[in-house]
Amino acid sequence: MKKRFTEEQIIGFLKQAEAGVPVKELCRQHGFSDVSYYTWRAKFGGMSVPDARRLRELEAENSRLKKLLAESILDAEALKVALGRKR
Repeated sequence: MKKRFTEEQIIGFLKQAEAGVPVKELCRQHGFSDVSYYTWRAKFGGMSVPDARRLRELEAENSRLKKLLAESILDAEALKVALGRKR
């Protein structure tokens, strides 16, 4: 899924709001909803750009590890079924 704004841009929006720009005005200027703003604030609030990059890397690694675990469990289950039928 292509995202419209990068983490760097989102953090920039959040910093503008912290600097005193009204949320409604910020949303109107950049073309996103206030719901998106509050979702981003919950996820990225207080982060710097390097923190956001690290978060993205950790999420990708977590996704990869979950996939490996699921494949491993599936292989183990297939072996159980195969061994159970031979006996």
